[in-house]
Amino acid sequence: MKLIIVESPAKAKTIKNFLSKEYEVIASKGHIRDLPKNRFGIKIDQETLIPEYRISEDSTATVKQIQELAKKSDTIYIATDEDREGEAIGWHIAHAIDKDPESLPRIVFHEITKTAITHALETPRTIDMDRVNAQQARRLLDRIVGYKLSPLLASKIQKGLSAGRVQSSTLKIVVDREREIRAFVPEEYWSIDTVFNPDIEATLSLFEGEKIDKLTIKTGDDAARIVQTIKGEAFKVGEIETKERKSSTPPPFMTSTLQQAASSQLGFSPKKTMMIAQALYEGVKTPEGTSGVITYMRTDSLNLAAEAVDGAREVILERYGKAYLPEKAKVYVKKAKGAQEAHEAIRPTMLTFTPDVAATYLKPDEIKLYRLIYNRFLACQMNDARFEQQSITFESAKAQFRATGRKLLFDGFYRVAGSDDKDKLLPTLVSGDAIDVQSITTEQHFTEPPSRYSEASLIKKLEAEGIGRPSTYAPTISTLQARDYIMIDKRAIIPTDIAFTVTELLEKHFEEIVDASFTANMEETLDEISDAGKSWHKILLDFYYPFIEKIELGKTSIESLKMAKPLGRNCPQCGSELLLRSGRYGEFIACSGFPKCKYTEQTEENKKEDAGTASDEVSEEVCDKCGAPMVIKNGRNGKFLACSAYPKCKNTKTLAEQKISAIPCPDCGGKLIWRQSRRGAFWGCEHYPKCKFISKFEPSEKKCELEGCDGALARRTYRNKEVYECVKCKNRTPIEEESGE
Repeated sequence: MKLIIVESPAKAKTIKNFLSKEYEVIASKGHIRDLPKNRFGIKIDQETLIPEYRISEDSTATVKQIQELAKKSDTIYIATDEDREGEAIGWHIAHAIDKDPESLPRIVFHEITKTAITHALETPRTIDMDRVNAQQARRLLDRIVGYKLSPLLASKIQKGLSAGRVQSSTLKIVVDREREIRAFVPEEYWSIDTVFNPDIEATLSLFEGEKIDKLTIKTGDDAARIVQTIKGEAFKVGEIETKERKSSTPPPFMTSTLQQAASSQLGFSPKKTMMIAQALYEGVKTPEGTSGVITYMRTDSLNLAAEAVDGAREVILERYGKAYLPEKAKVYVKKAKGAQEAHEAIRPTMLTFTPDVAATYLKPDEIKLYRLIYNRFLACQMNDARFEQQSITFESAKAQFRATGRKLLFDGFYRVAGSDDKDKLLPTLVSGDAIDVQSITTEQHFTEPPSRYSEASLIKKLEAEGIGRPSTYAPTISTLQARDYIMIDKRAIIPTDIAFTVTELLEKHFEEIVDASFTANMEETLDEISDAGKSWHKILLDFYYPFIEKIELGKTSIESLKMAKPLGRNCPQCGSELLLRSGRYGEFIACSGFPKCKYTEQTEENKKEDAGTASDEVSEEVCDKCGAPMVIKNGRNGKFLACSAYPKCKNTKTLAEQKISAIPCPDCGGKLIWRQSRRGAFWGCEHYPKCKFISKFEPSEKKCELEGCDGALARRTYRNKEVYECVKCKNRTPIEEESGE
């Protein structure tokens, strides 16, 4: 028997389908050995660092199964992912089954297809110890920073905080942007636009010999003076310029650009993008059975296999014609800063598995991401799009206006990738001809602060700075969210108050941890271990001793910035001291044993507000559950009644002044109330969540007459006609066809 060990169960299942019965395929389910969770786990002496790896409890059963299969196998193949982490996982697996790592055949593949797996088995190599050591160096470096710096932050600021080499430098980027936004002072400026006959929009570009830039016209008085002068001027058509421009084909996707495109075009978070891409890589249903349909998705390479490019060129010629096919295949060699790992770019593995075909086999989100990858791959091998760029000036003795237009001459790769660019055509004019001014308008503007980072733009920034690697972008952002360092609101990343406190402390005392260049240089140093065999022990020791010296100094020299005040009483759940803390929603009382103990309670001030003695208005109603007075509160969806005995009694009711339908709930007979939500207004039952009836339109007493449906009919306008629409089956009946209407 021959044994193949991979990381993922889904990958194991897919590969098993391609091989004969003599092969057994098993998954390690990721890392099986790591540093211990509850202690430092690294022995230090003057010349070396010794990691104390342990098989995790979660992996015990898996390791036992692998060991049993390994004893029965003639050949054991390590088939983990082809990156540093995958190489290290393979090395750990070999140790777990008591084998010399360099004696086991190591196979790699960029796609999980029968051809790729067969080729990999025919061309095995050995485990690359330089890559393993680079990954060990990264793991130990992150353990040193996280395990030694996080407790210091907890002691100086508050419990539950963490720091990390990539995490903290990423947080500083977000905090720095927020500082720019807060320090920004808007500047006033004015623009002057003219419409020339026939309906040609133009912008002032020159006045009295001075070039008009964005901030040239500072006040409304200046704008009015210019307009007054222009009104008496006679204009003629000046220079007419037409140039051809190209829109170059985009390169194929790598991890960072896929995450950015999926965020901006599909609204996917980086974490969601990678989860879906993982499934597409490991294997999904296709007409030929289960197979991986994209290449490895953690890559910073733009390389493409020659056979894949040849296949793309054949498809382009067949589907779109010779005009769309370049004479030579396009090669993309530009890589991200510090790019490593000899991967391919992300591409489809089977061009016959088109998005139209895939729609039958893939889940909705999978098909969206797959279509993005498939179309981008074809687009990168097509001809450029070509435009005609038009420019016309309109001149008088004292002023010049400029109008620009654009006309698509050849859509090129837009044929596949699509484009939001629209033609803006200018009329045919003759230079020197007189032209009439139709209108002149002025508009006030203010400069705007830099925008907050989105997940997509933050990843782009990290890539440009060389911070992290493809596999770290999504986990880094997730960690910052989990630690409450950032919030994401309408795609904008907003740092919390604690993020500023942590960043300021690190900037002052551990500047290298939040310095982007230091983090990027460390990535280059790890590359030197991987590519040139540099001593990983020396690199770690050179970092360790000065860093630990700063930690020890910081324990006594750094002033406490604790955002918590001891209250002199103990937690009723665990006995630890209770603290007064500040959060994004105000002050609250919490256990000092957090995160092990999550006990919290309200402050006296908050209790008063909840009881209606502060900002809430006491109503005349009493709670029908406990008899306490009801108070009027403001919520996300408007005012409502709440019991003043909260939190002992959590009863709430709708206000009598709210809009209530005369028609009872069709499902339970309760009152229908007009409610507001983030997705708009709707009619909802008062007995929610027991009754979940909702309708955008107020139901009538009529019932749907379709067989098998008893839904209420709601009156609404549909395509400029009054209709009854069933709230259940959406069947519509024109009202004018009813007798008596």
